[in-house]
Amino acid sequence: MTPTLPPGALIFFDPAAYDEQPPQIGDVVISRHPFQSDVQIVKRVAEIREDGRYALLSDNPAVSDNWGLGAMPGSHILGRVTSRLK
Repeated sequence: MTPTLPPGALIFFDPAAYDEQPPQIGDVVISRHPFQSDVQIVKRVAEIREDGRYALLSDNPAVSDNWGLGAMPGSHILGRVTSRLK
C-alpha cells in the first residue's frame, strides 16, 4: 500500500478543526512527533483509547514507525489535514 500523501506533498491543515469536537477515527492529522518535538508528522487516527489518547498510524504499513510511536495525547495533534496542493 502506498502512502496517501506522496513525499514532498504540500498540504493544508485546519488548526481549529478540533476546537469544538475531538479527532475521529479516519481523520488525517498533523501532529508533533512524540520523541522529536521539532518534527511534525502526518498520520491517520486509527484508534481512540479510553484514556483519551490517539493511536496514529501511517497509511503505508511498511513504515517502521507504525508501532513505535505509541498513543498520542490530544495536545500533540495540531490540526486536521484538509487538502493537498501537489
